[in-house]
Amino acid sequence: MGVPAFFRWLSRKYASIVVHCVEEKGKECNGVCIPVDTTKPNPNEVEFDNLYLDMNGIIHPCTHPEDKAAPKNEDEMMVAIFEYIDRLFNIVRPRRVLYMAIDGVAPRAKMNQQRSRRFRASKEGAELVEEKTRIREEVIGKGGYLPPDEIKERFDSNCITPGTEFMDNLAQCLRYYVAERISNDPGWKNVTVILSDASVPGEGEHKIMDYIRRQRAQPNHDPNTHHCLCGADADLIMLGLATHEPNFTIIREEFKPNKPRPCALCNQVGHEIKECQGVAREKQGEHDEFAGSMPGSEQEFIFIRLCVLREYLARELTMASLPFPFDFERSIDDWVFMCFFVGNDFLPHLPSLEIREGAIDRLVTIYKDVVHKTGGYVTHNGYVDLERVELIMQAVGVAEDNIFKKRKEDDNERGPAHMTSGQFAPQALGRRDKPDAVNNARGQAFDMRMQSNKDAAQSLKASMKNGGNPEDDVRLWEDGWRQRYYKTKFDVEATDDDFRQKVVRSYVEGLCWVLRYYYQGCASWKWYFPFHYAPFASDFKDIKGMFDDFEKDTKPFKPLEQLMGVFPAASGNFLPPTWRSLMSSPDSSIIDFYPDDFAIDLNGKKYAWQGVALLPFVDERRLWAALADVYPDLTTEEQRRNSLGSDLMFVGKSHPLFDFIHELYRTESNEDTEIPAELCHGIQGLLNLDGKPILPDQPVTSPIPTLRDIAHNSAIGVKFRDPAFEKDFVFKAVLLSGAKMPNAVLKPGDWEKGNRQPWRPQTGFNQHRQPAHLDQSGFRALG
Repeated sequence: MGVPAFFRWLSRKYASIVVHCVEEKGKECNGVCIPVDTTKPNPNEVEFDNLYLDMNGIIHPCTHPEDKAAPKNEDEMMVAIFEYIDRLFNIVRPRRVLYMAIDGVAPRAKMNQQRSRRFRASKEGAELVEEKTRIREEVIGKGGYLPPDEIKERFDSNCITPGTEFMDNLAQCLRYYVAERISNDPGWKNVTVILSDASVPGEGEHKIMDYIRRQRAQPNHDPNTHHCLCGADADLIMLGLATHEPNFTIIREEFKPNKPRPCALCNQVGHEIKECQGVAREKQGEHDEFAGSMPGSEQEFIFIRLCVLREYLARELTMASLPFPFDFERSIDDWVFMCFFVGNDFLPHLPSLEIREGAIDRLVTIYKDVVHKTGGYVTHNGYVDLERVELIMQAVGVAEDNIFKKRKEDDNERGPAHMTSGQFAPQALGRRDKPDAVNNARGQAFDMRMQSNKDAAQSLKASMKNGGNPEDDVRLWEDGWRQRYYKTKFDVEATDDDFRQKVVRSYVEGLCWVLRYYYQGCASWKWYFPFHYAPFASDFKDIKGMFDDFEKDTKPFKPLEQLMGVFPAASGNFLPPTWRSLMSSPDSSIIDFYPDDFAIDLNGKKYAWQGVALLPFVDERRLWAALADVYPDLTTEEQRRNSLGSDLMFVGKSHPLFDFIHELYRTESNEDTEIPAELCHGIQGLLNLDGKPILPDQPVTSPIPTLRDIAHNSAIGVKFRDPAFEKDFVFKAVLLSGAKMPNAVLKPGDWEKGNRQPWRPQTGFNQHRQPAHLDQSGFRALG
């Protein structure tokens, strides 16, 4: 979720949702490492059925860690990923399902954020190289000493995108990893493993949610399944609540703000690169002046218990004297929806709603009043009542003027280092609407790219150097803020009602799209919000008829098409040569999609990474027209990487489903075959033969030279597809019949402490509990 502060706010307000994970470590005996026996009861004294891994949250820190030396090559990266999964499996110890989901091609609404991130990463990487070179020369010129600059190719994290050779190799490595663990680790032998790699469309966490929703709709689903989902994004908390499963836990790395990072020049902590003096650290041994990066302490994990968060929300959202029976599950869905207004991956947050300023609490207060007035909830099964949304927005709109003035007062009290009131870069790109088709000559298009945003970006850099913060031309705290905002951000007059209505209509569509995405799946692969900025809450007028439905049967991009939509030209090496040339050639008809430089509007934030990257939106019609000429150039291998794949299911010889799958291969059945629910913990779905299967008693070659081949393989793999929904099926956002709610955990003192004290798990936030070994949710109460 695009709200960096959300988890910090949540864990401070509802402190008891967080507990530390107990993690057993392997032992060493006579020089031999004895691994943890994961068949034994979970040391956290709660047993999980299913573990879901949002794999991109594992891939990134393993390939380019921030707090320790980076892997030397791709093989080391793969081993680091294996070790990370091993740690999670050791902590959680799933007994039924391990589901590993890698981001595939994303909906267009997400691709805009991906494009922004990848252009930023490329730009920041190039700037870091320049800065390191300049400062290195300065330090050495002053007599300082630095370790030799390693001549190695910089790892471009943009390769962690569907369609690249890196992601294809990762999929092959994970197939080997799963087979190896099933064959040799007793804890894996009876677990059903599902791998959804980058060839399968959809974001990782949403592929997981779709799996849960579809299984939940089956008659054999166990309503008391205990789910554990791994990932650091705050949207996982929302998605977990949206399942309405009573036993849902998030596992993530412990959040440590202001964690020191080593200097990029000397690898020591305590200073940034611009402050480096080239001073050798004290020797720990011979030739130890620059012995690598700082010693990295292994990151600890925490559990976020959504059953406890539900307890907090039950107290907060319960409304008395309603003209209808209170439905807590409906109020949970409304709370999830309201959180979208402070930020998400698909829409910019409203200018007047900042999570640090208590925006969610403000929305909840307004929401309760609206429910009383209208006699109904705001959402239902992922669909939005826009008339009630308008009442909430109008109530926020009435307070907008005071919110902006209060924000300015707070900024003045804290000083310029904490500015949040609004710093604005010069005007830049495509301000009005979706980019019009470019009909200019190709040479002119090349000039557009060469000049695109350079003046704006250089002006921004100059203002940052000279004054620290760019001048704020909007001044939301002064009268006339609406006019200045629309003129500066959209280059239109605030009196242009048609344009403002267009922005609001797009935002309303976005709210409907995001909620549908969370509860029913992707309603449209092609929809996206075509502006860099949001309207004001007070602009939401007469919105009831602004949205009907999304275009039916839209399809995702193909992997290489997505690469063309989200990559900067600097990452073009991951694309076929003739495709790459479309990013850089002056003869390219889409050259304007790939600016070398671009402005970043801080838009009320302190750091550039928090600002808005003013990039042109990609016109998919023009993109596809340009690609039509280069599609024939794809090799057979590139065509394979550009196709959409299938999920894979793996089981071992002792699994009840093993013989059934083995028989499918023996009879060479090419038909989709339903899984007998009684053989797989009630899991339903369709199986089909894999073209290059992992089969029992056949050796599996290791794709990593340092790891051994599997001589005695016990695993079998098969294509897996979630059970299909019937036409017009609607996911019911309710507790299922037979679901047993966990025992209540919170005590009277928790309400005050959870709302007042910051979350500091290292001090033992559960120490106020009863002295019993476990708290009532089944987790070990740590102190």
